[in-house]
Amino acid sequence: MKAIWHGTVVAESDDTVVFEGEHYFPEASLKREYTLGSNMRSMCSIKGPATYLSLFVDGDVLPDAVRLHAEPGEAAQAIRGRCVFARGVAIED
Repeated sequence: MKAIWHGTVVAESDDTVVFEGEHYFPEASLKREYTLGSNMRSMCSIKGPATYLSLFVDGDVLPDAVRLHAEPGEAAQAIRGRCVFARGVAIED
C-alpha cells in the first residue's frame, strides 16, 4: 500500500493494518523528509492518545495529516506504533 499526497509517496508498506476502515502503516514506513512537527494532540476512548505530524511536499503543507498511535487502548493494540493519514492523502494498492 502507498500513501500519496501531491503526487508524492509519503509512506509505503506491504504491512498495513485495517482498523475501523482505515489503513494504518508502520511508523517506520513514513518518509520523514515529507513531515513537519505539529502541536496537535487528541484522545480516543478506543485508540488512546494520538500525536500528529503535518505533510510538507513541494512547498505545500497539509496540517495534522498524519496521526500516530504509540500507546493505543487495549482494544486497538493492532495499531500500536502505526500511523494513519487524513483526508486528502490517497491510499493506493
